[in-house]
Amino acid sequence: MEGSRMLRNSQIIILGICIAVATIVSSVILSQGFLKVMKFTREVISVTGSAQKDIKSDYAVWSGSFSRREPSLNLAYKALQEDLSKVKSYLVSQGASVNEIVASPINTESIYKKNDKGNDTNDIEAYRLSQSVEIHSKDVDKVTQLSRQSTELINQGVEFTSFSPEYFYTKLDELKIEMLAKATENAKQRAQNMAQATGNKIGFMRSAKMGVFQITPMNSTEVSDYGVNDTSSLEKRVTAVVTVSFAIE
Repeated sequence: MEGSRMLRNSQIIILGICIAVATIVSSVILSQGFLKVMKFTREVISVTGSAQKDIKSDYAVWSGSFSRREPSLNLAYKALQEDLSKVKSYLVSQGASVNEIVASPINTESIYKKNDKGNDTNDIEAYRLSQSVEIHSKDVDKVTQLSRQSTELINQGVEFTSFSPEYFYTKLDELKIEMLAKATENAKQRAQNMAQATGNKIGFMRSAKMGVFQITPMNSTEVSDYGVNDTSSLEKRVTAVVTVSFAIE
C-alpha cells in the first residue's frame, strides 16, 4: 500500500515536471514567434523611386479662325463662304488631307450703332460672322508648320488667326506600364544601397504606391500634386514616381 502511494506521488511529480518543461518550451517558441512577427512588422524600409523618359508627341490638334464684317447678313455669309473655300484650298496645298479639316458652325454677331454717349442703340450697323477650322493629324511636323505659316492667308484677303497646336502622345497607357516598372526597379536599387550601408539586405516588397505622372515640356521643373499633362510642347518629358516598402532581412 505504501509502495503504491510512493509510485503515485512519483508519477505526479514527473508529470508536473513534464508540464513545467512543456510550458517553458512553449513560452520560448511563442516568444520567438512574437519577436519574428514584431521584426516583420517593424523592420521595413520605405523609399521613393522615379523614372524619366523623353518622348515626341505623335498626334496634334490645331485650329485657326477667320471672320467677315458686312452691312448685311447675306453679304457677310457669302464673303465667309468664299474665305472658307480659300482656307481649305490653302491647307490642302500645304499637305493637309480634306478628311483632316473640320469646319465649325458659323458664329453670328450683330453690331449695333452707337449713340453720342457711346452706348449701343437698337439699330444694327453690321454683322460679323466668324468660323474656325480644325485639323487632327498624326503628322505632327506638318501641323506645326501649318500653324506657323497659315497666316499667309492674310495675303489672300482672309482675316485669319492661327492658334497654337495641342500635342498629344497616343501610347501613354503602354508607356505608363513601362515607366512604373522602371521606377519600381529604381526604388529597389535605392533600398538595397541604403540597407547595405548598415550591413543589412532587403527582402520581399511589402507595399507599393503609385504617384502621379508628370508630363512636362523638356527641361521644365513644373510639378503638381495632381500631375501635369502638358499639351503645348511637341517634345515632352514623362516622369513616374512610386513609393515602395521592403522588408529588411
